Amino acid sequence: MRIAILGFCLMGFLFLIPSCAINPVSGKHELMLLSEADEVKLGRQTDAEVVKEYGVFEDPKLTAYLNDFCQRLGKVSHRPQLSYHFKILDASAVNAFAVPGGYVYFTRGILATVNSEAELAGVMGHEIGHITARHSAKQYSKAQLAQLGLGVGTILIDSPILSGLTQLGVGMLLLRFSRDHEREADDLGVEYASKTGYDATQLAIFFEILERMNPSSDRSGLPGWFSTHPSPQDRVQVVRAQAKEWQQKLSLRDSKINRDRYLREIDGLMPGDDPRQGYVEENVFYHPNLKFQFPVPVKWKLNNKPSQVQMVSEGQDAVISLSVISGSSSKEAAREFITKTGVSVTRSEGIQVNGLPSQRVISEARTQKAIYRLISYFIEKEKNVFMFHGLTSIERFQNYGPLFENTMSQFKELSDPKRIHVKPDRVRIRSAKATDTLENVLRSFGVPNEKLKEMALLNGRNLNEVILANTLIKVVEK
Repeated sequence: MRIAILGFCLMGFLFLIPSCAINPVSGKHELMLLSEADEVKLGRQTDAEVVKEYGVFEDPKLTAYLNDFCQRLGKVSHRPQLSYHFKILDASAVNAFAVPGGYVYFTRGILATVNSEAELAGVMGHEIGHITARHSAKQYSKAQLAQLGLGVGTILIDSPILSGLTQLGVGMLLLRFSRDHEREADDLGVEYASKTGYDATQLAIFFEILERMNPSSDRSGLPGWFSTHPSPQDRVQVVRAQAKEWQQKLSLRDSKINRDRYLREIDGLMPGDDPRQGYVEENVFYHPNLKFQFPVPVKWKLNNKPSQVQMVSEGQDAVISLSVISGSSSKEAAREFITKTGVSVTRSEGIQVNGLPSQRVISEARTQKAIYRLISYFIEKEKNVFMFHGLTSIERFQNYGPLFENTMSQFKELSDPKRIHVKPDRVRIRSAKATDTLENVLRSFGVPNEKLKEMALLNGRNLNEVILANTLIKVVEK
C-alpha cells in the first residue's frame, strides 16, 4: 500500500513539473497548474456562478462608462492580450472582486463609496493586478497541490440538494488574498492608474475612508472589503509614496482626479439593498415584486440572493432555503425534486397553504458523514412554484422540525400596499449653494442629524471640513 501511494505521488509531481510558468508581473518561474486557456475557462465558469448568485445591476450607461475604464487599464497592464470583462454586482456590500481570465466585478455599494475617477482607476487597477499577477490561479494551484500531497480530493456532500443548501458563496469570488498579494495588487493598481494619467494618491485616500467605514457583509451574504482584502502594514503611506514615484517616472505634472465627472455618472445609483427584491421587518420577510411573505425564525441569519432566500440558524446547524421555479405544478415540482436528489421519502401529501395548492414532503438524505432529514413545501402561486426546504441532522430534527413547519406553513400572499409600494434609497448629487462646513451643507440638503457622519464618510470628508460653493456633494434620498 505504501509503495502504491508513493508511486501515485511521484506520478503527480512528474505531471506538475512541466506546469512551471513565468509570472507576467514578476518575470519569475512559478509552479502553476492552470494555463492561460485554463484560467479563461475557469473565469467563464465562475462568472456564470457569480451572476446567478448575486445578480447583475442593469444600468447600460453606467456599465459602459466603467467598462471603458476596465479596458483602458487592461491595455496598460502586464497582460494586455487578455479579454477583460466588467460587471456591476447587484449588491450593497462595499467590495470589488476579480477572478482568473479577466473578469472584474464592482458592487453597487463600492461604486457609491468611490468619490472620483482617480479613486476608481486605483481600485480597478488593484483588481486587475490580482488577475495579471495570477493571485487566484496561484491559490487554486496551491489548493490542488495540498490535496495531492494529502492523497485526498475535495470532500463534497453527496446529495445535490444538500450541496445547494449549504453553499454560502462562490468559492473563487470569495478567496481571501494574502497580505503579500494585497501589497502587490496595490503596487499594480498605482502603476496602472498612473499609466492611464490618474492621480494614484487618491487610492490611498480611498483606503483611509474604507478603514473609517469598516464595511461589512450585506443581505446577500457578500462580504465587505476587509473580509477578502486584508490590509498590508503601512498601506496608505506606501501607496502615497509609490504614486509619487510613478508620477515622477512618467513625468505626470497634471494627473487627473475628475471628481465631478464621476459623481455625475453615479447620480441615481442605489447604494443599499433594494427592498423591492425582498426585505425583513419585525421578523417577517416581504417580497414586493413577487408579492409574498413569511416569518423568519428569531436570531436566524437571512441571506437574500437572486437565486434563493437562505436562512441559517444561530448555531449553524440548520438551514431553510426558498427558491422559485416557473411553469410547473406543486406535485410535479415535488416529483422532480425527489428524482433529482435521490432522497428517501418517508411521507408525501397534498395540502393547502393559506389557500394555495401545495405538496408537503418529508425525506432523508444520507452522506458519508451523517443522515439529514428534510421538510419540503412546494407551493403554487400564480404561474410559479415556491420551494421551501428545511434541513438539519436527524438528531436535531425534533428541535427544528416545528420551526420549519411554522415558517413554511405561514407563507402567504402579500397584499398590504404599504409593504408593496416601497422605494429604494438613491445617491443624489447636490451642489453646495454657499461656502460652509460640510455639516451645514448637509443640513441644508435636509440630511437628518443621525445620518450626518454617514454622509460625511460617503463623501470622503469630515463634518468640520470647509466646502466651497458649487462643490458637488453626495446625499442618499428616497
